[in-house]
Amino acid sequence: MTTEGRFARIAHVPAALAEERRKVREEDRQLWRDTQRQIQETNAAIANTQRHLDALTLKTEDAIARTNAAIRAESERAKAAEDELRDRIGSLVSAMGEFLARLPTK
Repeated sequence: MTTEGRFARIAHVPAALAEERRKVREEDRQLWRDTQRQIQETNAAIANTQRHLDALTLKTEDAIARTNAAIRAESERAKAAEDELRDRIGSLVSAMGEFLARLPTK
């Protein structure tokens, strides 16, 4: 085979290599765009999740505050009822003592 024949056989190789490089570059660009889009979607999802968590945190803190207030109110009510019962028992014991003191002794 002559030199010209060999050049003719390999002449298409650089063009094929250039075309392959162009395709690879385009695939890389598309992959980069897809990756950027996915990053943006992920960041948006994270931000949305954070907003939901913030809202839930506020609701939870509010519920805890209301529960604590209800516990304090119930504790105060129970203490007031206990004090009232203590006073009533004291009055009853005192009245019984007075009654027993007035009974005639045998």
